[in-house]
Amino acid sequence: MNPTRRQLLASTGLGLAATATLPAHARLPVAGTKPNLFIGTGGTGHTYPGATLPFGMVQLSPDTGVERWETCSGYYKTDTSILGFSHTHLSGTGIGDMLDVLVVPSAGPVQLQPGTLENPDAGYRQRFSGEHAEPGYYRVALETGVQAELTVTERTGWHRYRFPAGKGHVLIDLSHLILDKSDSPPLVDEALLELAADGTLSGTRRVFRWAKGRRIFFAMQLSRKPDRITFIGDGDTEQPAGATRVAGKRLKAVLQFDDAGSAPLVIRCGISAVDADGARANLAAEAKHWDFDRVRREAAALWSKSLDSVKVEGGTADQRTILSSALYHAQLAPTLVSDVDGRYPGMDGKTQTVPAGGAAFSTYSLWDTYRSLHPLLTLVAPEQTKKLVDDMIRQTAQSRFGPLVWPLQGKETGTMIGWHGVVPLAEAHAKGIPADYAAAWPAIRKRSFDFTAPDKDNSLGRDLYDKLGYVPADKVFESVSRTQEYAYDDWASSHLARVAGATEDAERLHKRSGNWRNVIDGKIGFARPRFENGQWWKDYDPVQLGHMPKPWWRDYTEANGWQATFLNQHDIYGMIAHMGGDAAYEAKLDALFTAPSTLPDNAPPDISGLVGQYAHGNEPDQHAAYLYSYVGAPWKTQAMVRRLCVEMYKNDPDGIIGNDDCGQMSAWFVLSALGFYPVDPVEAVYVFGSPLFARAEMQLGKGRKLVVEAPGNRADTPYVAAVTWNGRPWRKSWISHRDLAAGGTLRFTMSATPNRAFGRALADRPPSFGRSPA
Repeated sequence: MNPTRRQLLASTGLGLAATATLPAHARLPVAGTKPNLFIGTGGTGHTYPGATLPFGMVQLSPDTGVERWETCSGYYKTDTSILGFSHTHLSGTGIGDMLDVLVVPSAGPVQLQPGTLENPDAGYRQRFSGEHAEPGYYRVALETGVQAELTVTERTGWHRYRFPAGKGHVLIDLSHLILDKSDSPPLVDEALLELAADGTLSGTRRVFRWAKGRRIFFAMQLSRKPDRITFIGDGDTEQPAGATRVAGKRLKAVLQFDDAGSAPLVIRCGISAVDADGARANLAAEAKHWDFDRVRREAAALWSKSLDSVKVEGGTADQRTILSSALYHAQLAPTLVSDVDGRYPGMDGKTQTVPAGGAAFSTYSLWDTYRSLHPLLTLVAPEQTKKLVDDMIRQTAQSRFGPLVWPLQGKETGTMIGWHGVVPLAEAHAKGIPADYAAAWPAIRKRSFDFTAPDKDNSLGRDLYDKLGYVPADKVFESVSRTQEYAYDDWASSHLARVAGATEDAERLHKRSGNWRNVIDGKIGFARPRFENGQWWKDYDPVQLGHMPKPWWRDYTEANGWQATFLNQHDIYGMIAHMGGDAAYEAKLDALFTAPSTLPDNAPPDISGLVGQYAHGNEPDQHAAYLYSYVGAPWKTQAMVRRLCVEMYKNDPDGIIGNDDCGQMSAWFVLSALGFYPVDPVEAVYVFGSPLFARAEMQLGKGRKLVVEAPGNRADTPYVAAVTWNGRPWRKSWISHRDLAAGGTLRFTMSATPNRAFGRALADRPPSFGRSPA
């Protein structure tokens, strides 16, 4: 986190940075606005700039580092050398993995070790220049004179290398991966490389990084036959001349060309998380020619269609670029994991097959993405949402842990807390997306009520939560956050229980979803650690991370007492009453955004983007700015949302204030810039904020279109004076998904001064917990 930026955000008033002022009649169409794929590749955004397709299996991108937290995606914008180009990457995550099948083209001497960022000449790293990235395509000039280009289909990566005259080679490094000094070696326990009679190079490895024991397979073909292929075994041991196979743990192959510059070299590589046959079949299905430019054009066309789902006019050029880039980043994950024949690595450890027309996905960062990403996709990509919902239901039923948490290529990492896979399912049902939701219920019920079922860290303390009504802080770490997030999952699960006809279970879950109140001390108005004997932590300080000094035993998940106080998304009117009523709750929200922006020394870097004690750079309270609408003060929501849109996002590598978390931070911007946000996705309503642009069009599928108008919108008009929906006055500070998804025109009249009467009446406030305040 950049301290100067944190101080700036904490010290500005409303923080309404200057934007271009447009006359009401002016429109700046931005259908041609291109995303900046380097947004988030600096700071702590953890994004990558390489080639991929919407939700594609392959993410073919350059790698600049594997040892620092900044390079969880494998790439960092200010690094000065490139290791090579690998085929799988994670976008915006706080933990690293993947980087499978590194390809290193070079015209220099063959080197088998990468060297260091400080001394790239000690290995195969290469300095570079002339980077260019656009959706589905990347190119760069390497210092040895190689011109590198990358593009993709869903399951194959395509490389085109132009070598200078003379000798050149391509190194394939299967030992390349994200490192972690805390992990016990070996991170790769078995690997294989072999050359088939037809010239196809294939291989596999099993990796124990984050997703322990995941498998990757590849099949690679070259447009020109190498003059020599040398296999390298463990310890960089060169295999005998003529060898066509090598097994071990840290393997490499060197493909050498005596006249590398005689013609461009095209490499096409299929991957699979299932088996070698899957990789070869994916390659055969998606690489039937050698026309690199054709693949690039097809990738660009797919992205053009996806990015045209939201078009905006007005704002500044930078803001329009940020919007397009955010929409791009919001369509990178979840990632395809099923092969062309429908097979995928099941959560039960078995190879599973999707029904005809279906697909299986990986990289579900659900603790993050249930909040904004999945709600955004229900609007702009309903067909993709249907595929994801069907897949989550299948994988929930297959997993021995039940509801999905953070699955990666068939392995449940269990990262973060709760079992938030239930939320997109309950949300999708509430929004009318057809699926066999009842098929997931047995696994959800087991996670909810069977306390002998296997736990990962995400679900520890379920038995105490059920028995005591909260997770005690002296028994389980991160207890305060767990209690509230388990309660939210109970709320979502109660909806799915009703769908399955389990009425008694639904009532039990609905009642238990009120457990959040057992860790909110109404006397002081804060989320507070509570011990098994019922006593509160005596020396409570909301800035601290918990009652124990050791950083690994915190009472909150990536948050402190301030941020955890506003975790509740589903029973906001219950929370308001528990905190002493509208005035007390509004004052507590004011205090959140105006408190000193200080953090303890042991705070994780995830707590970033502070405005007071609100942390926009992490997920727990990203809905907090919208909570003013529930106490009849939506004008405060409007001011703060506009400030966050302007100050927390930049058209710059350091343009995302925290980890993008598989598109969650980006999706927050897209929705908020359009003027509305899903505080509780399961409620299936959106709370109005402050639209950033003068006009926006959203394609909703099946020919439906949503138009959001805010004529004359400027930097100094963050407030909503009035709203109309399809030409009729709209007094409410919210609107339902059913209304928006049907299409129409939502028109905001913006103002430099607040209209404190708008949304003030009880009848005009958003519903919560299935009820309105009236």
